[in-house]
Amino acid sequence: MKKLKFLLLLACLSSIMGMRQLQDSLFKKPAHFPEPKYAFKGKRVDSLQVLLGRALFYDEALSIDFTTSCASCHSPFSAFTHNDHEVSHGIQDRFGKRNSPALFNLAWQPYYMWDGAINNLDVQALAPINHPDEMGESTEHVLKKIKHSWRYRSLFNKVYGDTLINSERMLKSISSFLVTLVSAESKYDRVMLKKDSFNLQEQNGYTLFKNNCNTCHTEPLFTSFNFENNGIGMLEKYRDLGRAAISGDPQDSLRFKVPSLRNLEFTYPYMHDGRMQKLYQVLDHYSGITLQKADGTKVSVQKFSPEEKVDLMAFLLALGDRTFLYATKNQFPKEFFFSQPME
Repeated sequence: MKKLKFLLLLACLSSIMGMRQLQDSLFKKPAHFPEPKYAFKGKRVDSLQVLLGRALFYDEALSIDFTTSCASCHSPFSAFTHNDHEVSHGIQDRFGKRNSPALFNLAWQPYYMWDGAINNLDVQALAPINHPDEMGESTEHVLKKIKHSWRYRSLFNKVYGDTLINSERMLKSISSFLVTLVSAESKYDRVMLKKDSFNLQEQNGYTLFKNNCNTCHTEPLFTSFNFENNGIGMLEKYRDLGRAAISGDPQDSLRFKVPSLRNLEFTYPYMHDGRMQKLYQVLDHYSGITLQKADGTKVSVQKFSPEEKVDLMAFLLALGDRTFLYATKNQFPKEFFFSQPME
């Protein structure tokens, strides 16, 4: 009997160690990426916690009327943004005033939202949950609904060792899923890792990109994460001041966070207010423009010929990561919602 208990204990410890070793496989820094900014120290990122966060991300119970989940505006098949509206679409057919940002490579971002209103991924989900035009809920009521679910009670117990369900655990679970959304398997990435090569059009486009776009859309993440005014002006129907509404600095008026160009093929519509539906419209806007950056320096973009636009488009399409888009590990967790009770 003592030997059996010892073997059971050894098996249990071995299972726990295997789970902890899995943490490293759930978030892997691509070899050609810089170090992430997200503070992993002391934070668990294991398979069950990621499953819990993924379930919450896809659960419409996080909205007041059970109609809207995080995935409603952040679909995995469009690199975790939406394509059907210019701006976010929430409960009761309400609309926000900004295009939903694509969600990937979040571990490298120092700020979240177009205006940088959030600087901690572990609390970011509070914004859409409590926004009246998005999910229209309160954190307290969401927790109450989750506590009534045997599936959540069981999984919280497996992840955290007891059935306590509070806002800290809920939010950390969601962020544990979000940090695993790493997109780094495009053709560009294969070329950088010397596993592939650009064709002539892509190579020409890459040269044009480095000479005209790389200042703001810095490789390999294809964003500087700075707040810049890209010269498109303000739409009267939104009256969106951008970063200035957060900083209070008039110099930040109409400055928005530079988005990543990765997966650009799938993340239309473009710009913070979704006013451009086609990628060629974006190229037309920047062709021949001179902009002043937030640090005072000026950036001039050459006037692109029709042939150069085709080349540049070819390179931008090489930033698409279909492996990321269709990864089942990021999709709706049928294994949670359609499972039998977990003992």
